[in-house]
Amino acid sequence: MEWRASHILVKNKSLADDILKKLQKGVRFEQLAKEFSTCPSRSKGGDLGWFGAGQMVKPFEEAVKKMPSNRPSRPVRTQFGYHIIKKTGER
Repeated sequence: MEWRASHILVKNKSLADDILKKLQKGVRFEQLAKEFSTCPSRSKGGDLGWFGAGQMVKPFEEAVKKMPSNRPSRPVRTQFGYHIIKKTGER
């Protein structure tokens, strides 16, 4: 199984919560990724491309496995910070 996902990575939970509120109000995920994410994927609107099991840190991978497609997650904490994830594919 492989997944495709985009994410917005920030350092603190309060900023992640604020970004999630903006998403719920209809602001585009890609726009917020370019504005706020600390990950190099920000230049691609947060797109991480396709990845398989074991390629991402465990909390991130577990969240992607469980979530529905094209709906932003609540903040997911990893050693890198807080991620808002959007699964965009599964194969």
